[in-house]
Amino acid sequence: MNIKASLVTKSVLALTLAASVAACNQNKPADKPAASNTASSAPSNKPEIVFINQDSVVSQYDYIKDMDKRLESKGKAAQSDVQSRQNAIQREVAEYQKNAATMSADQRQATEQRLNRKAQEFQQYQQNAGAAVQTDQMNEQTKLYEKLIDFTKTYAKENGYKLVLTFKKGDPTMLYGDPNLDVTADVIKKLNEAYAKDKK
Repeated sequence: MNIKASLVTKSVLALTLAASVAACNQNKPADKPAASNTASSAPSNKPEIVFINQDSVVSQYDYIKDMDKRLESKGKAAQSDVQSRQNAIQREVAEYQKNAATMSADQRQATEQRLNRKAQEFQQYQQNAGAAVQTDQMNEQTKLYEKLIDFTKTYAKENGYKLVLTFKKGDPTMLYGDPNLDVTADVIKKLNEAYAKDKK
């Protein structure tokens, strides 16, 4: 019997950041005058596609650190509670086994029925406790997903990015990215600044 808050933060981030494609600005200027021989016709130096290092976000985003602590604390509390109940039943079983020889047949039968009932109730309680931990995980992951989606959309819009990609170590989807397109440090900085304001 082992209840663990098995965090899947990395997979959540993979889905979140990979899906965080910001809508590009489709408001094109109408009837723009013919471009003269000026620098206005030159392409902008600002990139429209950038990427984020997922591993860095997982390790440096304060919200995820606090989320992991919350889930770990709830998981440990559930594990401790279940273990305590299991130990109590085991003590009763040991006590019965010690005294069974001196008990009447009716007493033995009644005690065994009671212990069997308790064991079944414990199994149900253990399953419910595990389900509660999983529900907490799912709720936390949903909040994280929504928070990152909302942030990335706003961040991309403010900076004029049309596509925000993500990569992590060992993921073959993205094999190389120009370091100039890496906005991870800025994203983590702004994520933590926003989270610090939310906590106040």
